[in-house]
Amino acid sequence: MTAHTPPTAPFRDPRLPFAKRVDDLLGRLTLDEKPAFLHQFAPAVPRLGVAAFRTGQEALHGVAWMGPATVFPQAVGLGATWNPELVRRVGDAVSKEVRAMRAKDDRVGLNVWAPTVNLLRHPLWGRNEEGYSEDPKLTSAIATAYTHGLRGDHPTYWRTAPVLKHWLAHNNETDRSTTSSSVRPRVLHEYDLRAFRETVEAGAVAGVMPAYNLVNGRPNHVSPYLSEHLRTWTDEDLLVCSDAGAPSNLVDSERYFDTHEEATAASLIAGVDSFTDHGTDSSQMIGRLRGALERGLLSEADLDTAVRRQLSVRFRLGEFDPEYDPHDATSEFDTPAHRALAREAAEQAIVLLKNDGVLPLAPDTRIAVVGPLADECKLDWYSGTLIHRSTPLEGLYERFGAERVEFAEGVDRVRLKTSAGAFLHVPVAEGAADAVRGAEGALDPALLAGRTDLPALTTDATGTELALADWGEGVVTLRAPDGRYLSVADDGRVRASADQPGGWVVQETFRLEPHGNGHLLTHLGTGRHVCVSADGVKVADEDPEVFELVVAERGEEAVARAGAAADVVVVVAGNDPHINGRETEDRTTLRLPEQQERLLRAARAANPATVLALVSAYPYAVDPAGLPAVLWTAHGGQAAGTALARVLAGDVSPAGRLPQTWYADDADLPGLLDYDVIGTRQTYLYFEGTPLFPFGHGLSYASFEYGDLAARVEDGTVRVSFSVTNTGDVTADEVTQLYSRAVDASVPRPRRELLDHRRITLAPGASAELDFEVPVTAFGFWDVTQDRWRVEPGAYELLAGASSEDVRLRTAVTLDGEPTLPRAVLVNGLAAAGFDEQSGIEIVDRTKVSGDAVTPAGTEPGELVYRACDFGRGIAEVTVEVAGRGTVELSLDGGPALAVLSPATPTSGPYDYISLGASVGAAGVHDVHLRLRGPLRLAHVGFSG
Repeated sequence: MTAHTPPTAPFRDPRLPFAKRVDDLLGRLTLDEKPAFLHQFAPAVPRLGVAAFRTGQEALHGVAWMGPATVFPQAVGLGATWNPELVRRVGDAVSKEVRAMRAKDDRVGLNVWAPTVNLLRHPLWGRNEEGYSEDPKLTSAIATAYTHGLRGDHPTYWRTAPVLKHWLAHNNETDRSTTSSSVRPRVLHEYDLRAFRETVEAGAVAGVMPAYNLVNGRPNHVSPYLSEHLRTWTDEDLLVCSDAGAPSNLVDSERYFDTHEEATAASLIAGVDSFTDHGTDSSQMIGRLRGALERGLLSEADLDTAVRRQLSVRFRLGEFDPEYDPHDATSEFDTPAHRALAREAAEQAIVLLKNDGVLPLAPDTRIAVVGPLADECKLDWYSGTLIHRSTPLEGLYERFGAERVEFAEGVDRVRLKTSAGAFLHVPVAEGAADAVRGAEGALDPALLAGRTDLPALTTDATGTELALADWGEGVVTLRAPDGRYLSVADDGRVRASADQPGGWVVQETFRLEPHGNGHLLTHLGTGRHVCVSADGVKVADEDPEVFELVVAERGEEAVARAGAAADVVVVVAGNDPHINGRETEDRTTLRLPEQQERLLRAARAANPATVLALVSAYPYAVDPAGLPAVLWTAHGGQAAGTALARVLAGDVSPAGRLPQTWYADDADLPGLLDYDVIGTRQTYLYFEGTPLFPFGHGLSYASFEYGDLAARVEDGTVRVSFSVTNTGDVTADEVTQLYSRAVDASVPRPRRELLDHRRITLAPGASAELDFEVPVTAFGFWDVTQDRWRVEPGAYELLAGASSEDVRLRTAVTLDGEPTLPRAVLVNGLAAAGFDEQSGIEIVDRTKVSGDAVTPAGTEPGELVYRACDFGRGIAEVTVEVAGRGTVELSLDGGPALAVLSPATPTSGPYDYISLGASVGAAGVHDVHLRLRGPLRLAHVGFSG
């Protein structure tokens, strides 16, 4: 007899469309197997030959957490390049390294959680480093480029599957899992949704990750916007992956649902497809899903929808077609091309903020490079481990020669004297191996423990001189002479053991608290004081040691010495990405740490030719007066120092541009939790003050002339052209920027709004003719009276120039559009959240599933204004839909109250709405004013004749 080969299962047949293959495989899974597919760590199904699968490989600016990899500039630095083509190449390199690393370590996942497209609305946001820009157009342009690089260009198979973070309106770390972002409809559509939408519509996005916060009172993990908006932007099956621990937050911290079964079911139905919770242990989520099934909260069809979306991504990644997957053999890792690209990206990210002619530096310049970041190459939470490393000091040594470069770190050199008269001593670590945090890779680096193989600190008669750096707000680090930072491990001992401050909970930061005639040394990671006992130095809750701080040298003294002997001083200041402004921690001020301010003053006093180079994840409010030059760069990855040196030397003309407004003072900022960019005039779009440096700003070593601006409207497109000529002496890049402004808008519109941009390279004397095609729809706004986009007819100014404020050319076009009409309130009434203006109001959830309502934000009354409401020939009654207790007062055009409506008794719950009516007489067009008092929710206002 002849043995017959079993037929190939349809899901294994590469000739079939992915959709048919997904359906076939889904149909072979049992109801018992399906819930496990919805956890981050989906197990294998051996009987079908289906491998295990993990969602979530961090890859924000290089492969993160899994050990050594090429490290590119932080995301905000990539945004500062204003160069989508460059960023696409960075994404391409990162995705190739993901594939190459996975070939050697199957812990590396192909579902990459990047990029972050949250807009940089507020510069104090701790995760400012992760976003690209405050502007939705620039953000989507950079994000689209990065996702295309991550995806690869094969028409069928994706190299990696990018997931956008963090949906939606997420710009605060303070109480991030319980705060609600109040986002009015115009801000939602014109600002927060826009960056996501344009990136998804570009076709290289595999999914999104909801954020921890709530929007309009409803957690993002049960957001109706996932189905109402996100999934309408593409025909692809998008995989929505929860943020870590967020499914449990729905019950544990947000108290939005009573049980985890209810929360899990609601998330799944809203559109969450993969649950990231309880680490690698999937049993909790599987149990919740099965419990929801048993209670009838979910159906098998609900599970199928989510499993299908995951399988769709896996098929696109070539998992089931290894012989056809063009990316399967990818081995490009730490190649010369990737190293060159890292340097190119770091160079293009550098922004020259001010230059009175001191830059570029002549080849024979004697340079003092000073400051706490002068010999640092800092990493952030989402960095890989460095293979190559270049600090500003090393870059200047290489470019100018070590004999022409003097270095002073500018930290204080101190010893800590105990109450017994002894000093803290760092024992010699005989034979201890050097170790770099995270070099071995970890699925969850938050679980990495500190070193215990090194001896704990002791005391002796002379002690060890420590380098004390003050990072602001009283937070200090202490470093031993061998370069290791004082740290605390799980056993509570204090050791000089860390190569850098880092970790989910940083164990290398302390605070010196005045106490009597000395200081208590508080370890911030544990909240305990440093104690000295017979068995060594440790942290404990009792018997804190009182230390005397014995200063051997102040940092500014060393800076002044080095600066006085140099032709030029380069002060390298900024932040450590793990301290005072990072995930879980917002900043409190725009100011530089006081210690760094002192260093800058000392440098300027010693040498007026002082250049400030800010290396930071966010803007600072610095005083540029008296400084001949100021530069900014984000933490630039492995080639940061070389890039900075080449710009300082003039080997590269700087052409980075600010991706967000730099404000002059903390007083210019709105509240961190105020998301109404229109109402409180936030970002360059609406800010009416004078910025320190405006959005799009950046100088060059060349000069450029703009001319020949022309614009015409045809076939639904505004066609704009102008010329740019390099009138300088060096080849340089220019970032040309095109903005618009509605001249006579009927509603508040941006002062100017970026339409497009182009980064070009021009030799001296060379010119380029630039053409832009802008769809007329780009001039529209979200009309709350009609709940849709509308282009208003009239004049629109077009502005071309080198920044949002450096406008070189202007012209105007007249656009046809839909005329502005009064609100048809007799037909539609007023959706409470569709206001034109508000004061003291927040938007909340009308129900747990969908809809918005409004309520006073605090104990004071809230005010709402709805402009141009048309009552026709007249109305006789007003009705309101309310829940809770309190009053609604109605007036017209700011006059006296015409009606006061209040429930006779409070409703039973915040979602139990009742309708109240009152007699009101009015005709014609009026502005409706509402005043809300008390904990009352208002959902809708109706009018009848």
